Amino acid sequence: MRAVRLVEPGQPLETQHVPVPPVGPHDVLVRIHAAGICQSDVHYRAGFPLLDPLPLTLGHEIAGVVEEAGAEVINAKIGDRVCLHYMVTCGDCLYCRQGSEQFCTTGEMLGNSRDGGYAEYISVPARNVFPLPDTIPFEQGAIMMCSSATSYHALRKGRMKPGERVAVFGVGGLGMSAVQLARAFGALDVYAVDKNPRKLDMASGLGAIPVNAAGADPAAEIVRLSGGRGVDVALELIGLPVTMQQAVESLATFGRVVLVGLTHKKMEIAPYRDLVLKEGEIIGASDHLAQELPGLIDLARRGILDLSEVVTGTLPLDADVINEAMDSLGRYGDSIRMVITP
Repeated sequence: MRAVRLVEPGQPLETQHVPVPPVGPHDVLVRIHAAGICQSDVHYRAGFPLLDPLPLTLGHEIAGVVEEAGAEVINAKIGDRVCLHYMVTCGDCLYCRQGSEQFCTTGEMLGNSRDGGYAEYISVPARNVFPLPDTIPFEQGAIMMCSSATSYHALRKGRMKPGERVAVFGVGGLGMSAVQLARAFGALDVYAVDKNPRKLDMASGLGAIPVNAAGADPAAEIVRLSGGRGVDVALELIGLPVTMQQAVESLATFGRVVLVGLTHKKMEIAPYRDLVLKEGEIIGASDHLAQELPGLIDLARRGILDLSEVVTGTLPLDADVINEAMDSLGRYGDSIRMVITP
């Protein structure tokens, strides 16, 4: 089968021909119909973090159809439409037992530590497949598995409650879901912060209050727009020191910043002014949980989460085309989520 793989950090992905992966008794083989290109994939290609071993097939946002099911599989059958939870875990360690499987001691992430979805087929444990309703296109089902699920988890980590104000720093793939989910969870106001006018217009159409970071200090603007109060929850989805600092500065008393964006850089804050005086909090959010996926999928099935405009284009399984799309994503262009359709 064809697969688009990372062979060397800092170099373009390459198309390779590899064997169709084997299927164990508890596994399913999925024919991939859609694989999203995430900002994380751009980081992986650049060498942050360094993935090992290489070569590796990237792609952790995956949806498709079950092609083969192992002899012991009872929750999926051939022909089922499915989307895939990207953390392959043991199910038995301390973290798995307490429902925090993203920290599984032997866990592997699709497209990060084991082969992912930039391919024609993938084999995963059956517990990683979740039914995808007929009403949800494969492209949307794929991107839900990271961009929407990660935003969902971040809002839960931020303990967002109905009637609170929320700021979303970065309205790309994660941010568009975060805006909709915050409103679905009862946010009083949602402020969408970005420099891209097209993305701000789309976020506004989803019910957010746009804040153009190119024209003003977004933290000061949020405080002004909220009547001098600030926000209760700020999601930082970009991973830049400046936006992390702005997210902290946008907080109201008892506010919580949730850091999601990948970065190796350090941030600077004024602890007394920004945290101590407000009893503010900085919270890290890593990935998401399998237990969160059924509720998220149901929100999409009911149209509360609408990803139809978030998928801004589809691509063939071709390394040159995928590299070009990743280059654009790395420049924070107009595209929100490009999806490979093998």
